[in-house]
Amino acid sequence: MSRPVTVGVDGSQGSVAALDWAADEAALRGTGLRLVYATRWAQHQLAAMKVSHEDRAGEAEGVLAATERRARDRQPGLAMTADEIEDAPNSVLLAAAAEADLLVVGSHGLGSVRGFIVGSVGQEVVADAKRPVVLVRPGNEEGGSGAPDQSGGRKVVLGLDVTEVNDEPLEFAFDFAGRHGVPLEIVHTWHAPFTQRHKADEDAEMASMLSDAVRPFRDRFPAVQVSEVSAPGRAAEHLVEAADDADLVVVGRRRAAKGSHIGSVTHALIHHASCPVAVVPHG
Repeated sequence: MSRPVTVGVDGSQGSVAALDWAADEAALRGTGLRLVYATRWAQHQLAAMKVSHEDRAGEAEGVLAATERRARDRQPGLAMTADEIEDAPNSVLLAAAAEADLLVVGSHGLGSVRGFIVGSVGQEVVADAKRPVVLVRPGNEEGGSGAPDQSGGRKVVLGLDVTEVNDEPLEFAFDFAGRHGVPLEIVHTWHAPFTQRHKADEDAEMASMLSDAVRPFRDRFPAVQVSEVSAPGRAAEHLVEAADDADLVVVGRRRAAKGSHIGSVTHALIHHASCPVAVVPHG
């Protein structure tokens, strides 16, 4: 049985954008869509907020019903499940991610005590999830969710460190570009040497290393149009700029034995990229 595309929902603009993106992706992949809503409040918290368990349950049912209707209107015939889970949002999302093809979340929640994906919770999910996580930022369009339009197709951008190549981000990026029928741009950046002569040597060496890393996947995905960019500079700056005309930016994250860490490049993309960002665990 195929894994579903899973999306965290809370009724916020960010989660609605994530829902729209996830529904489109599930339909394209031919998988089911799973909606999850986390209820994290203990009794003393509910008392302080003057909100009962019944009120919270009613709110959860309302959000799930509304989001399910929206997804069915957007993608008629899509297989779908909806679950309210009484636990902390990070725990709910991490458990859901482990059973998913990929997890989709809004990059911003309600921005208050009732928000679903806020600050450290979202970062913890990205840092600890066992499966790819896609963060979707709501756009500025009038009406609708602001979810990026996946129908036209521009390009997918992959940030790659050629000094430590891992297959998982490459596999994800090539597969995504192939499914969507869009070009793939693979970006590697490096610190430029002090002299122009050494820079020319470094340019050639890094370009060669990038081509070597990408070649096996070019062979496996011959239909994907690929461009390789090897340039001196800061990876975060290059990728944030590339996101302006991309459908998706893909970066890898090493699975850590202890603690949560997403790295400076991923952190910058989560906060500044204008398109969805996929964080793919590896190692």
